[in-house]
Amino acid sequence: MGMDLFAPYRVGKMEMPNRFIRSATWDGSADPSGAVTGSSVEIYRRLSEGNIGLIVSGYSFVSLSGQAIGGQFGVYDDEMIAGLERLVKVVHRGGSKIALQIHHAGISAASCIDDAPAVSVIPYIIRKHHEMTGEEIEFIINDFVAAARRAVTAGFDAVQLHGAHGYLMSQFLSPVLNRRTDCWGGSLENRARFHLEIIRRTRKALGPYFPLLIKFGVRDESARGLPLEDGIKVARWLVEAGIDAFEVSTGVAPIRAAIPAAVPGEPEQVKFRERAAALKKAVTVPVALVCGIRSLSTAIDIVNSGDADLISMCRPFIREPELLKRWQRNGGPAACISCNLCHREIDQGRGLGCGHDYDLKGVALHG
Repeated sequence: MGMDLFAPYRVGKMEMPNRFIRSATWDGSADPSGAVTGSSVEIYRRLSEGNIGLIVSGYSFVSLSGQAIGGQFGVYDDEMIAGLERLVKVVHRGGSKIALQIHHAGISAASCIDDAPAVSVIPYIIRKHHEMTGEEIEFIINDFVAAARRAVTAGFDAVQLHGAHGYLMSQFLSPVLNRRTDCWGGSLENRARFHLEIIRRTRKALGPYFPLLIKFGVRDESARGLPLEDGIKVARWLVEAGIDAFEVSTGVAPIRAAIPAAVPGEPEQVKFRERAAALKKAVTVPVALVCGIRSLSTAIDIVNSGDADLISMCRPFIREPELLKRWQRNGGPAACISCNLCHREIDQGRGLGCGHDYDLKGVALHG
């Protein structure tokens, strides 16, 4: 008999109503300072009505120097706490758990600020950036810890570090973007130091039991980047330092490999399944798999095969916030076709919604 994905599941001290996660999703709804708005609350209200076990917030920048894009949540100041509390309350009313994803864009912040703090200077990146000093690195580590404290104050059930998608944590770990010769670069141990210091200090600040998760780029997509075996070795160190669960994704990539568009007519393309399975064999904490899961049968097969413990989805919940309720009624595959038009809706000012629905009907059904 297989696992019941709709039964409660524990990650550390946090009991989720089921094994499904709404993966962190940028929705462009924050105001220019990064504060939560009424539009933000409405997005999370709809999600909270969908019986999702854990909703992970859109990435929230821990430092003013770390914003990746406009409309992104901020958690760099105590003034952000009141707005974040609104998200927590609306999600808890719906019965879901909620985690705050915290993040620094590093060199990718160059689109938002004049001189981005980078792990190393990369000649082919035109936007202005500089190699961080040791003092700057320490400041940003402390910003991560302060952000995690704010999450606790706001009532979040967990914190997720964003250690994927080529942002600052990925930049430290990847030999492609980390060219330092001090204690923060060179060997794998040195390149992992940034992760370990954030986790150890955050664990000390929050105590031994508060759930601390990480979205982890367990390997880079570049042949010159972080190989899977090194990512798995680092993952073991992260567990020793205090990580309670992993969500497997990509690290530094030459393209937006984390959210590939599907090929029409082809079956589900669950991109990271093999690397999640490899990580699960190596660590003692839960592993979540994200990207390309579009049917309950696939989700069940992933968990029953032992390739992952938790099922994480992003785009399907944009089109169908109540997808899980339909799956519990033995509904068919997600309506999401992985066309990636959802980001276009935000870019064109229509808010978070399904671009395919907009093209079909002239309105964003979930915008």
